[in-house]
Amino acid sequence: MSGDSIVCGPATAEHWGDVVAVMEGCSYGRKCWCAYWYLPNRDYKAGWGPDNAATLRSRVEGGEEPGVIAWVDGEAAGWCAVAPRENHDRLNRSKPFARLDDTPVWSVVCFVVCKGYRRRGLMRILLGAAVDHARNKGAVALEAYPTEPGPKAGSADLYFGTAAAFRDAGFEEAARPLPRRPIMRLDLSPPAR
Repeated sequence: MSGDSIVCGPATAEHWGDVVAVMEGCSYGRKCWCAYWYLPNRDYKAGWGPDNAATLRSRVEGGEEPGVIAWVDGEAAGWCAVAPRENHDRLNRSKPFARLDDTPVWSVVCFVVCKGYRRRGLMRILLGAAVDHARNKGAVALEAYPTEPGPKAGSADLYFGTAAAFRDAGFEEAARPLPRRPIMRLDLSPPAR
């Protein structure tokens, strides 16, 4: 994305319209709204679209800052969901992605990039912004559950991010509960003096 002006920042109430622009700029985003991670499956499916949007909106407007937004040349272009793990009901109930230990981790759970900005490296830029956001909020570790794309991978797999992007950002594989889905972790604690 050389030549483009790219700025990233937390999803705050004043930027709710930008979250909407990103989600509406992605066919699956406008249905899911990252509510998948917050709601039991029955509620998530029943809320497909507007109710799921209301779930995310209540978090953003409630001051949680549950993700970061990327603006390219002033236009909202991407989103990365990052928040304390305990905020994600589905993740906390997951058997494959059960807690590894009692470290109070934050979790990167989803990326949404608007159609006109894909295949330009924005996911990696969003990941860097998510790391900075979690660190600024006092997180001691950041965890992710990306995919290892394979021959039968679908485009929906990319919402979780790719393991290669997380490795490049310094994350290390902590476990592999599913063949193509590692749990990756980045230590954010300050270095010992």
